[in-house]
Amino acid sequence: MAKLYPEEFYNSADWFVDRHIREGRGENICAYTDKGNYTYRDIQKMSNKMANMFKGMDIRMGDRIIMLVLDTPWFYSTFWGAVRMGAVPVPASTMLTSADYEYYLNDSQARTLVVSSRLLPVVNEIEELRFLQDIIVVDDDGVFSSPFKQMYNAASDEFNTVFTAADDVAFWLYTSGTTGGPKGAVHSQSDMQYSAEHYGQDILHITEKDICYSAARLFFAYGLGNAMFFPMSVGAATVLNPDPPAPAHVFRLISQYKATLFFGVPTLFGQMLIAQEKLDKENPGAPHALATLRACPSAGEALPPDLYHKYKARYGVEILDGPGSTEMLHIYLSNRIGAIKPGSSGQPVAGYEEKIMDDEGKNELPVGEVGNLWIKGRSSLRYYWRKRDKTANTVIGEWINSGDKYYKDEEGFFFPSGRADDMLKVGGIWVSPLEVENCLRENAAVMECAVVGAMDDENLVKPKAFVVLNQGFAPSPELEKELKTWVLDRLAKFKYPRWVVFIDSLPKTATGKIQRFKLR
Repeated sequence: MAKLYPEEFYNSADWFVDRHIREGRGENICAYTDKGNYTYRDIQKMSNKMANMFKGMDIRMGDRIIMLVLDTPWFYSTFWGAVRMGAVPVPASTMLTSADYEYYLNDSQARTLVVSSRLLPVVNEIEELRFLQDIIVVDDDGVFSSPFKQMYNAASDEFNTVFTAADDVAFWLYTSGTTGGPKGAVHSQSDMQYSAEHYGQDILHITEKDICYSAARLFFAYGLGNAMFFPMSVGAATVLNPDPPAPAHVFRLISQYKATLFFGVPTLFGQMLIAQEKLDKENPGAPHALATLRACPSAGEALPPDLYHKYKARYGVEILDGPGSTEMLHIYLSNRIGAIKPGSSGQPVAGYEEKIMDDEGKNELPVGEVGNLWIKGRSSLRYYWRKRDKTANTVIGEWINSGDKYYKDEEGFFFPSGRADDMLKVGGIWVSPLEVENCLRENAAVMECAVVGAMDDENLVKPKAFVVLNQGFAPSPELEKELKTWVLDRLAKFKYPRWVVFIDSLPKTATGKIQRFKLR
């Protein structure tokens, strides 16, 4: 009897890992690290062992596994191990606070957490966990804490990948919003392949000869593509390193491993140029470290035109700027090698459609008129976990409302005009002004405040706080420093205000809403 609804087997772990072994690329280097190199066959065995360990822990299909794992091969083994046995990996930022992790664990209802040993002290500060049962701790070398050390060592390195189909849920990624907590964006098994085949091939022309290095970490949607599913779609290699991507660190890794694709963000590109100026003064005429690069994709925030020109002039390589999102999984608009308009986000990536809509979402706007950017493509999220209203406002039929303001020119290049809301993108990471304001208001000196985006010396966005003081407090450089430190001590480092401006009152509407545009 024929099946009423025949489905073809598709599991992304099989496509991104096992396929390479079947097709003769098992000995290709998958990951270069300072502690050794890992082939595709190594990653297959490691992920199989993780899948068997998870199964032995009674983790089942559909169960969420929160990942607080640094950029090491153990991110790969955890992610693909979960996917191949039908569980749902949920990579989370390794840069946040215990309160953030408490939210992720409770909102996702995850019973299992895999955490790098460096991050365990932050996890131990969590006060209330409603669902978590097991914490698996692994260090950079893949040494597990007990009892999972014995479980992993005893697990078989062979595993029969469970039957899943292309549209089954594969993984989540959390994305922030202007109100409420972060949102879990639910993605399907085939989303990564779709993005890899379109952006990876149409824009990057990536091959198994490429060596990728991403400054954006693996837990970001941007980094997940850059350092995992783009190279692993073709059997290429990635440079993995758990340390922060400071310029000196970036120069060393690119030079040492001869990277061909460097994925960055504008803030880092600017920092690299400043560091390069110092190096040039110390060693005039010395070769720079980026000679092996053929392209530098950029996302996370708009790339200032002058930064593009300075970078190309110094290094002879083009920055390919384009926006992406957790909702769409990766970049959907991009400049192309040899076809770049500085200041623009480029043109549509193959497989994606974009249009500029009015505020009512009823009419597409003509060339040159600023409106809301909508995107369509098969890598889009299915829905936000436990966020029905937000899903309805974002997912409109086949289209995704990006929340970005854009206009299009006569040649089909898209130009950013800021966010449709008050969110800031700092160093490629979303920052909610409300969160920073709430933190500042906890200080005894602050009566009220407002945080907006301001441009630094490199024309990149950073938080700027306008503060009205309580009685008994006076503006001073010391108080400004105290308030910056106050936020630094309580929130992730990138969220603190780079400037604090003391004012007598905040501009407000008749209904009491802060007029942020006046502060900007």
